[in-house]
Amino acid sequence: MEISELNEIKNVLPYFLKHKSVWSSYDGEADVLYLHFKKPNNADNSEMTEDEIIIRYENKNIIGLTILNASKR
Repeated sequence: MEISELNEIKNVLPYFLKHKSVWSSYDGEADVLYLHFKKPNNADNSEMTEDEIIIRYENKNIIGLTILNASKR
């Protein structure tokens, strides 16, 4: 595992630890990984980062991540 990959994991780890449950699903055909920190989740805002991760918000709280091109990470 490369250092950059470890840094990415280290950066998102607080979001996983903050929530007692994390739900995930992977769409192999689209190569998209969905992570949900809250169920049900009804995002009212989102933003895409430079590295093609969509951060979903509800009331300014992060409730999920959508990771595009997941298999290449």
